[in-house]
Amino acid sequence: MIELKHPQISVRRQCELIGLNRATLYYQPATETPLNLELLSRIDQQYTQTPFYGWPRMTAQLRRDGYAVNSKRVRRLLQFMGLQAINPKPRLSQRGPATTVYPYLLRELEVVRPNQVWSADITYLPMIGGFMYLVAILDWYSRYVLAWQVSNTLEGSFCVRTLEQALHGGPPEIFNTDQGVQFTARSFTSTLEAAGVRISMDGRGRVFDNIFVERLWRTVKYEDIYLNDYATVPALQAGLHQYFTFYNQERLHQSLGYRTPAEVHFGVAETGAKVHLNLCNSWS
Repeated sequence: MIELKHPQISVRRQCELIGLNRATLYYQPATETPLNLELLSRIDQQYTQTPFYGWPRMTAQLRRDGYAVNSKRVRRLLQFMGLQAINPKPRLSQRGPATTVYPYLLRELEVVRPNQVWSADITYLPMIGGFMYLVAILDWYSRYVLAWQVSNTLEGSFCVRTLEQALHGGPPEIFNTDQGVQFTARSFTSTLEAAGVRISMDGRGRVFDNIFVERLWRTVKYEDIYLNDYATVPALQAGLHQYFTFYNQERLHQSLGYRTPAEVHFGVAETGAKVHLNLCNSWS
């Protein structure tokens, strides 16, 4: 869709018009070795299946799969992907310097309506010969994906753009994230504060506070990413656009009374079973 030599419209303006991150346009395959790319893809699949595996068990699993790897390499790759085993331990989330950490507001909270609580997270996406990162913003009550973007880096700017996109439809009451540097950055929190949103952040060691987004990642990867094995960024973006449209508009959720996220979020088909989230005792 982008014409690099268009006589009247600059590349920057073309990217703005279609909502494309300019860095994504110039994306080149990652510089990791072919073996490391293969390991990254295998680790991502294993972690999605067994998110409680830390580096010792992940190393053992890779060795069982026939990879001659040591724990140092596995730890580096897990850190590179931003993955941690989901078992409580100190210093679970790493945040940037000089950032404000907000209290966790969801304990003993009943989530009973759309736009009461949103949350966001980032995940790693393996591709043929490279990788990208995906950020998504999810409504807790309806499981509706409000906005998403992909990026070839973990810089926080693509998270801010995704947040601004989600806020176009109106703000939530509470926005919950982990304490990652992208979400504790002033550019992200100030956008929420300007919209009048109460900010909530997972406590250290409270690894299930963002569980609904973690479930979304598992669904997206098993139902789209691993099946299609995307080779290019345009193909990945087109595939994700198609999948998230299906996820929001057509995919029936058992927890939603076999309704779609769109039906619950926008109050359509009210004859289904009522949705009620009681977060009292939520993994505390």
